[in-house]
Amino acid sequence: MKYSIDNIDFKDKKVLIRVDFNVPLDKDCSITDDTRIKAALPTITKVIEKGGKVILMSHLGRPKGKVIPEMSLKPVSVRLGELLNTKVLMADDCIGNKVLQQIDSLKSGEVLLLENLRFHKEEEANDEKFASELAKNGEIYINDAFGSAHRAHASVAGICKFMDVCIFGYLMEKEIKFLGNLIVEPERPFVAILGGAKISGKIELINNLLDKVDSILIGGGMAATFFKAQGKEIGDSLCEEDKVSIAKSILEKVEKENRKLLLPVDGIIVDSFDNNAMKKVVSVDEIEPGWRFMDIGEATVKIFKEEIAKAKTVFWNGPMGVFEMDNFAKGTSAIGYALAEVTEKGATTVIGGGDSAAAIAKLGLKSKVTHVSTGGGASLEFLEGKSLPGIEAIKSKY
Repeated sequence: MKYSIDNIDFKDKKVLIRVDFNVPLDKDCSITDDTRIKAALPTITKVIEKGGKVILMSHLGRPKGKVIPEMSLKPVSVRLGELLNTKVLMADDCIGNKVLQQIDSLKSGEVLLLENLRFHKEEEANDEKFASELAKNGEIYINDAFGSAHRAHASVAGICKFMDVCIFGYLMEKEIKFLGNLIVEPERPFVAILGGAKISGKIELINNLLDKVDSILIGGGMAATFFKAQGKEIGDSLCEEDKVSIAKSILEKVEKENRKLLLPVDGIIVDSFDNNAMKKVVSVDEIEPGWRFMDIGEATVKIFKEEIAKAKTVFWNGPMGVFEMDNFAKGTSAIGYALAEVTEKGATTVIGGGDSAAAIAKLGLKSKVTHVSTGGGASLEFLEGKSLPGIEAIKSKY
C-alpha cells in the first residue's frame, strides 16, 4: 500500500473519515450500544494527535433519502465528544456551502460530524455528483467503516474517484488482516462455527469454507434445514423449505470429498416459541410433530467443545440457539466460553459480527477473543471470497 495512516502528514489538513456510526437508538434517541463509536476512536485520535482537521461522515438507519429527525447523528456527536473528551461539532447536512464554511473554520485537532449521509437518496445510489460533493469536504480520505465496505455507496466507493489520497483506517486494516488471514494462511486446525436462524445467507460461505477449514460445526435454527435434508422429523422447527435441496447437496459434497461437517446430535425442543414454554432435551432423531428445536443440547456442546479445543484458528458466526431467550442461551454461551479458553491457549479466534458479536459482548468475553468483526454482512461476503467495493475502491488507486 502506497499510503497508510502512519506515514501521512495530517497537520492542518482536512481529513474526511468515513466511519460506521450506525448505532442502535431507543425510542428516546439514546444510544444503547456505543461499540461502533469506540471502534473508530484509534483512527480519529491519530488524526487529532497529528494536527489534522477531522471531518466524520456516516449513515444511521434507513431513512431512504428523507430527513428523519429520529435518525439524526446528533446523539452520536454528544457520545463521541464524551469519549474523546473534546467538543464534537455537528453539521446540519453532509454537503453544501454551509458545510464547507464550517469545515473551513475548523482549527487543527477539531472534530466535525456531518449529518446522516442517507438523508440523501444519492448516497445509496452511488451517485457520481453526490460523491464529488462529498469529496469537497476534505483533502485526505480515510475509510474506517468496515461494516459498510460491502456497499457500493457514494461515501464508500464513489468518492475515491475524486480524492487524490485515499487510505484505510486502523479498523479497516485490522479487519482486512484478520479476515484475510483466515482465507489465505490460517494456522491449523482451522474450525468454523456457523449458526443463526437461516442457511440462506450462508450457503456461499459454507461452500467456500469447506475447502479451507478442517471442520465446520453447525448450530442454531439453520441446523433444522440440514436435519430435514437428512430425512429427519423436525416438527415446527424453523426450516427454509426452498433450501433443503441445497443443504442436501452440501451434505453430499461433505461425504464425497471426505470433509468434516458436524451437526447437533441433541437439542432442547419446546412446544411453543416462548422462553417459558414446556421443554425437553432429546436426540435430533426424536423431535416430535408440534415441537421445535431451540438450542443445542449438552451432548452436542461436549462434541463441539472438544473440536474447538484442538483448533489453532476459529471463526464463529451465528448463535447456537435462540440466545435472546435466557432458557435457550446455554449452547451459545458454552461456545463463547470455549473460544475464550482456546484463545488463552494461543489460538486465533475471530467473531464474524452480528449476533455472534452481540453474544460475546453479552457474555463479557470481548477482550478474551482475538478479534470481533464490526461488519456482519461485510465479514461474511469477505469470507465468501467476494470483492468489497469499499476495499477495492482504495486498492484501485495504487
